[in-house]
Amino acid sequence: MFYLLANWIKSFADFPGQGLFQYITFRAAGAAITALLVSVIFGPRIIKYLKSKQIGEQAKLELTTVGLHQDKTGTPTMGGLIVLLALLLPTLLWADICNIYVVLIFLTTAILGGVGFLDDYLKVIKKKKNGLVGKYKIVGQVCAGLLIGCTVYFFPDLFSTGFDSIKSMTTIPFTKNFNLDFGILYIPMVIFVLTATSNAVNLTDGLDGLAIGTVGIAVLALALIGYFSGNTIFAQYLNIIYLPGSGELTVFSAATLGAALGFLWYNSYPAQVFMGDTGSLALGGAIGGLAILLKKEFLLPILGGVFFAETVSVIIQVSYYKYTKKKYGEGRRIFKIAPLHHHFEKSGWHESKIVTRFYIVAIILAILTMATFKVR
Repeated sequence: MFYLLANWIKSFADFPGQGLFQYITFRAAGAAITALLVSVIFGPRIIKYLKSKQIGEQAKLELTTVGLHQDKTGTPTMGGLIVLLALLLPTLLWADICNIYVVLIFLTTAILGGVGFLDDYLKVIKKKKNGLVGKYKIVGQVCAGLLIGCTVYFFPDLFSTGFDSIKSMTTIPFTKNFNLDFGILYIPMVIFVLTATSNAVNLTDGLDGLAIGTVGIAVLALALIGYFSGNTIFAQYLNIIYLPGSGELTVFSAATLGAALGFLWYNSYPAQVFMGDTGSLALGGAIGGLAILLKKEFLLPILGGVFFAETVSVIIQVSYYKYTKKKYGEGRRIFKIAPLHHHFEKSGWHESKIVTRFYIVAIILAILTMATFKVR
């Protein structure tokens, strides 16, 4: 909005400093700071409201039976509303809201945030144990995937001249001058990536500060990738796909980073509020959407390695349990409990230590992700 306003005013008269709004770096900084301010101003109010309405987390039976998280019962949830407000509002203010990349990532995040909100509403307010039925969650995630996939594939002219030639391509890490073209399979690939990423972040959201902190680390790397991809000089130097206009995703990523830091203030141990599916599904969709729009889908297992490991731990645990139950008549487990962070918690690690060590791993993976641009 500020970008368009500055351009509109410029058509009538010049004013000191208006050129700053042309710089993505300036607007990205503005978006991050605004997101932090929104969190500081509205966060306590939203938490107070959630407490007054007794919108609190119910202790998960599978955790309380193994001696975990009894003390978290009653902590306000649906704090993802803070994240969404601190993310979407600065994006509207600082990004070019006519940019197709911004429109798609904004709508994707809002759609998945709405799906998560409905799930939290049914669980916490309507007291439905399982919340939104799983298949309806998938429908929401598929719709978000179709929005991005179909727009990219069927309407390439909305992006830039010549985008049609790269619309269904993606970058392969550690390779040079080689991009994989999915063709018509690009759309189902997008749906899979978006669904998998949003669910992976949702699975990671089990300890105070874990999901929101690792999301912040991931979007910082994506902010840099967005800036490089939208800059012809950097894109040519790094030999990556040049995507005119994608630099605006840096502003969105910066707003996400600011929202993550702002929410972490209240979500760090011991948490004053949990973000619930409202925040985790939206943030997972944001990360997946950014990777898709920047043509870096295959970097997600590296950049989102923490989310990937959490998801794989659940798949392994469930598959092995079913296999052994069928073969031996008794289900067996590889991990003490899944997802992975609960395994370490059950092993005696304090949750603050687990979160800190997962942060360290996430930072290493983010550095490795950036290194893949030159290690080719």
